Amino acid sequence: MNAEPSSGASLRFRPPVSTDGPAVTALISRCPPLDRNSAYCNLIQCTHFADQCVIAELGDRIVGWVSGHRPASDPRAFFVWQVAVAAEGRGKGLASQMIKSLLTRSAQHDVTHLITTITDGNKASWALFRGLARDWGAELERSALFEREAHFAGAYPTEYQARIGPLTFSKIQKAQG
Repeated sequence: MNAEPSSGASLRFRPPVSTDGPAVTALISRCPPLDRNSAYCNLIQCTHFADQCVIAELGDRIVGWVSGHRPASDPRAFFVWQVAVAAEGRGKGLASQMIKSLLTRSAQHDVTHLITTITDGNKASWALFRGLARDWGAELERSALFEREAHFAGAYPTEYQARIGPLTFSKIQKAQG
């Protein structure tokens, strides 16, 4: 997908390549409260999981990143791991556009549910995923997945799973416009 932002630079979405690893790592570091994965983890995502990740470029700058995967335990689901948007891309629906672009790839044609985990305090992420559910006319179910004490020994807040579905490829394409 290409779009023309007001700056005149072209916005485009594409799968990552290994040389994107350092830029992805830098972008994530500028997007708190995202966990800073190792540079190696980001390289693996950019190579082994390229079909499940998307880069948003504005001109020659990476301004957005979504990483995900298809869980072996739930292969018809798509798990969104991280969504990172640079300051200049925020407030424009870029995160939603990247996820929709990613789910319209042929590698995701049989996805029936979108899942992710979000802490209670991450209002922007809840708004993003509620908006996707609304756009797709699908339900969003919320349940505690990783609890503060049981899973994080009190060091991190509870992560709630957001599960959106059922989805169809045609619903996703229609919402993409």
